[in-house]
Amino acid sequence: MEQYTHWLKNIFTEWDWGDSKYIQPNVKASVIIMKKLPYSLRLNIFSVLISVPAGILLGILAALKKNTGVDHFISTMVMIFISIPNFVIITFALAILSYNLGWLPSTWPTDTAPLAIRIQGYIIPVFSLSFGSICGYCRFTRAELCDVLESDYLLLARTKGLTRRQAISRHALKNAMVPIFPSILSEFVGLLSGSMILEELYGIPGIGKLFVQALQSKDYDVLFVDMAIYMTIGLLFNILIDLSYGFIDPRIRMGAKN
Repeated sequence: MEQYTHWLKNIFTEWDWGDSKYIQPNVKASVIIMKKLPYSLRLNIFSVLISVPAGILLGILAALKKNTGVDHFISTMVMIFISIPNFVIITFALAILSYNLGWLPSTWPTDTAPLAIRIQGYIIPVFSLSFGSICGYCRFTRAELCDVLESDYLLLARTKGLTRRQAISRHALKNAMVPIFPSILSEFVGLLSGSMILEELYGIPGIGKLFVQALQSKDYDVLFVDMAIYMTIGLLFNILIDLSYGFIDPRIRMGAKN
C-alpha cells in the first residue's frame, strides 16, 4: 500500500507514471507506451475501415434478399465464422499464406523494411482482426434493416407512391443506421482490447503485446500505464457513443429540449 500510494502521488503531483524495471530498465513507462501506441491504433483503424463497409453491405444484401438463397448463405457463413476467435484465424492465415505459399510475411516487418513489405505486413493481422467484426456488423445490420422494412411507416411511404428503392434509400437505411453507427465506436474499443493475443502471435510492437510482456515480467509500472490507456480510450469512446445518438437521431435532441 505504501508503494501504491507513492505511485499515485507521483502521478497527480509530477505526472510521473514510473519507470520500467524489466522491459526497458530506467525508461519512463509513459515513453514506452507512446512509442507502442501508434502501431496498435493503425492496426485497429485499418480493421475498422475494412470491417464496417464490408459488414454493413453484406447485412444490407442479406436483408434485401431475406429468406432467399443469398440470405441463407450469408447468415450461415456469419453464424459459423463469428464464433472463430481472431487468434485461430491468424494461425491458419500464417500457416497457409506465409509458411505454405510464401505470399506474405510470417512476422511483423521492421520499420526499416521496404514499403511494399510493410504494407504486406498489415494484410494478415488486419484480415484476422476484422473478420469477426464483419460477421457482427452483417448480422446486426440485417436484423435492424429487416425490422425497418416491416415497419408501418415504410408501408405508408410505399402507399404514397414511393418505389421500393426510394423507400429503402430515403427511409429504411437512414433509420436502420441509428443503432448501427454507435456500435462502430464500441467495436473499435473491442478490437483494441481483442488485439492483445494477435499482436503477440504476429510480433506487432503495439500496446497489446506490451501488456502481455509487462504482465509476464511483472513490470507493474508499464502494466498500469497500459491499463490506463485502455481505460481512457474506453471512457472517451463511451462518451462519444452517448453524444452520437443526438447527432444521428434528431428526435433525441428534440426530446432533450422538451
